Amino acid sequence: MHTWSGIRKVVRPLAASAVFTTAIIVFIGAWNEFLVALRFLQEPQRQTATVAISKFTGTVGFDTPYGTIMAAGVIVTVPLLIAVLLFQRRIVAGLTAGGVK
Repeated sequence: MHTWSGIRKVVRPLAASAVFTTAIIVFIGAWNEFLVALRFLQEPQRQTATVAISKFTGTVGFDTPYGTIMAAGVIVTVPLLIAVLLFQRRIVAGLTAGGVK
């Protein structure tokens, strides 16, 4: 009974920051994974936002709509930026938790 109490009161609070930071870093990595999504997700409704943005075409065959692509990139980046700003304290706490002795 004492073991579980120690885990609950000591280990879990110490590990929470590291687990949370790892989850955010993995989410960012999965969010930015372009080549895997481009190769394996062939159905248009299942493609990630980055793959869909890369397939934008202009009105003319060889026209590249750079303005539209950049605007879509900003819109896709905003949720990730908001998440990082909301959880900034936890990210920093998780990254520095191992440095404190």
